[in-house]
Amino acid sequence: MPSSAILLIHCPDRRGIVAGISGLLYAHGANILHADEDQDNDLGLFFMRIEWDLEGFALDDTAFRREFQPLAASFDMRWKLAYSAVRPAVAIFVSRAQHCLLDLLYRHEIGELACDTPLIAGNHVDAQALAGSYGIPFHHIPVDAGNTAEAEARQIELLERHAVDLIVLARYMQVLSPEFVARYPQRIVNVHHSFLPAFSGARPYHAAYQRGVKLIGATSHFVTEALDDGPIIEQDVVRISHRDQVHDLVQKGRDLERVVLSRAVRWYLEHRILHYAGKTVVFD
Repeated sequence: MPSSAILLIHCPDRRGIVAGISGLLYAHGANILHADEDQDNDLGLFFMRIEWDLEGFALDDTAFRREFQPLAASFDMRWKLAYSAVRPAVAIFVSRAQHCLLDLLYRHEIGELACDTPLIAGNHVDAQALAGSYGIPFHHIPVDAGNTAEAEARQIELLERHAVDLIVLARYMQVLSPEFVARYPQRIVNVHHSFLPAFSGARPYHAAYQRGVKLIGATSHFVTEALDDGPIIEQDVVRISHRDQVHDLVQKGRDLERVVLSRAVRWYLEHRILHYAGKTVVFD
């Protein structure tokens, strides 16, 4: 795949934004590969993701930032520049359930997730053998009510040592402290075994069964200080019936959890997610 640059922006919606960006890129020899845009009419905001081939492009990173900054300032843009050739470092946190972890590791191995995975951390040892089979170091960091600060200090040391860009909670059944979450804003992705905001908490399939619902779902979202309340990235559902028992809901839900988490991670790695006002825009 050719090396490309990706620009994500959002700003007040005004005329001339697309013309200004595309004109600047054209003036310096860019071949635009993809461009997608959206508006939030209620808030009067404009969003855009644009990707261009770096072959033949006249500006390096420093020069582009210098050239683009006046245009960005004129439209009051918030913007992020990324490169497809840069592989983010991803850490995976896990507890006992391994279905999401296994799915992520397999997709990573076949090249579906363009990242490096320097570590897997677990508060139980159940996933140690699986991590070892993929050649990824596993770190057992027990967590209980009395050692949360110590455990998170060990986790942070590992994350900083490996310059981790994204933390994926692959059914990691521990609540992160507000201090930990604040340290990695919009850099922690979780999967919740429920179609949030319905049936939040630790046993959503049991709650759904008691309510007799006909659809169950799973949700991937950014982690915030409010439990199970971060900006939603992806959701999916499956139909169930009165014949399904709790164990059937759990089994069907596992398939959804794998899919929605892997999609969220891939979209993050491809720089397709833009966060604003407690919500997300996910570009095609």
